[in-house]
Amino acid sequence: MLLDNISLFLQIVEKGSLAAASRETGLSSTTVSERLAALEGHFGVVLLNRTTRAISLTDEGRALVDGARQVLGEVEDLETRIRLGAESLSGPIRISAPFDIGRSIVAEEVDHFLAEHPAISVELAFSDGYVDIVGEGFDLAVRSAPVTDSSLRVRIAGHTKRMICAAPTYLRKHGTPETPADLAQHNCIVMRFGAELHNAWPFGDGANQQTVTVRGDRVTNDGVLVRQWALSGYGIILKAELDIGQDIRDGTLVELLADQAPPPTPLQLLFPPSRAQPRRVRALADRLVTRFQNVG
Repeated sequence: MLLDNISLFLQIVEKGSLAAASRETGLSSTTVSERLAALEGHFGVVLLNRTTRAISLTDEGRALVDGARQVLGEVEDLETRIRLGAESLSGPIRISAPFDIGRSIVAEEVDHFLAEHPAISVELAFSDGYVDIVGEGFDLAVRSAPVTDSSLRVRIAGHTKRMICAAPTYLRKHGTPETPADLAQHNCIVMRFGAELHNAWPFGDGANQQTVTVRGDRVTNDGVLVRQWALSGYGIILKAELDIGQDIRDGTLVELLADQAPPPTPLQLLFPPSRAQPRRVRALADRLVTRFQNVG
């Protein structure tokens, strides 16, 4: 019963309220409240600060969240090995990924992974902005932006080239920039990552490195829309080769300023700061690393 109550506690935290956890689990609100109270009574501490509108974790509650995910994952792995054999994997995996590579590469690898491991379930959430991996209960996140949370565990999956590009229709109408400074005269499509506007585009490397501030009439937090706008001829973009490599090969986008290309960025897998990952998460992470390192 203790493990069941801990699992329910995680549901409350991840769903953001007792009522949401009640709907998710099919338990009555009274039962959810009573089982939370029983868990707090077991440990002799308050785990959640509750008001009529919101809940927040106490220090003890945060400690339980960190340890509970590891313990429950290990229990689930143990049960799987006993029931189904040492090579079987089961249980849920929650993944956060950017829109572009999430919809293409990550989703495709998830399809293959689930075909091989039918006892696993995956929830895949897309976001190009900041995601609170621990607070939102993700097991794994794919990111190419700098990691701002030093407590997260990071695994480098490779490096992705970034490219300045535009559609031939845009270039015929507006001309082709010859230097990074020329971008000031062009319409550039800008990404927003949360509160950060990504309009300072880096070029070159080492002593030749420079940053150019760009602007344009379109800003979005959706990387897929950035690509679509560029393909429609609306402006110049800065995107990872993973996202637009096929467009370059097809000629629907043209790489610009290749001799002064922005420096590559690390492609990273991020994990909560627990001591161990469930085997199912490690197995999917291994598969993603292999795919990223072999993508063409």
